[in-house]
Amino acid sequence: MMPRPQETAVYPHGHHESVLRSHTWRTAANSAGYLLGSLKPHMRVLDVGCGPGTITADLAALVPDGRVTGVDRAPEILDTARATAAGRGLANVDFAVADVHALDFPDDTFCVVHAHQVLQHVGDPVAALREMKRVTRPAGFVAVRDADYGAMTWYPASAGLDAWLELYRRVARASGGEPDAGRRLKAWALAAGFTDISATSSTWTFTTAEERAWWSGLWADRTVASSYAELATGGGHASEDELAAAATAWRDWGKRPEGWFGVLHGEILCRKEA
Repeated sequence: MMPRPQETAVYPHGHHESVLRSHTWRTAANSAGYLLGSLKPHMRVLDVGCGPGTITADLAALVPDGRVTGVDRAPEILDTARATAAGRGLANVDFAVADVHALDFPDDTFCVVHAHQVLQHVGDPVAALREMKRVTRPAGFVAVRDADYGAMTWYPASAGLDAWLELYRRVARASGGEPDAGRRLKAWALAAGFTDISATSSTWTFTTAEERAWWSGLWADRTVASSYAELATGGGHASEDELAAAATAWRDWGKRPEGWFGVLHGEILCRKEA
């Protein structure tokens, strides 16, 4: 028997409160809008890398006659996801531990396989897409959205945020991922054998006082207190003082009334051949 593929990348964020502050904000509307027009009430959906389950629960509400399965590599986060679904009274959703490189489902199982902010953190995104394609039914969809850190932009200029971004991309790549995944999604899908690909983009934008405080605060905290901080210092990429300086730069930017931050995401909606 051939050995099952295993994930080689390290997820750099972990599930610190500052990370979940961001993940639980995500909805199908603000993070999967490109997919929603393709959903039908009867569909069976797989949500890969579901995290705390907010998008998963939204998808389940949108397919009331179907079913959604959320999977994640981290067993501990699935308790939060189950609580999210239970709190909304959803009976058509379930959760399981899984590695996207070796999904424990038969061929042609799901109408839609969805992944949000996943491929940037895996060691072999092309293999992951092939596996997502395998479990998708003929004429079904694989839907993927990922941020592109190299395309993040903000105002006013900040040398501290420039240094943060350079450091983040270095740590993410040392962990085995690709932080500029958004621009690569179409190329990865082509390499995975898809031929019917719709490639689009969308953004998150943070500019009101409330948005700036929230976005800058969670990144300041994540920079010094999450698993990312351990990887940055343990890998010799930055000192604790450098991380503290990056966190200060985030908080300083968040206080600027003219502050504006844009997060570009690449998206692909791939139809499996019938």
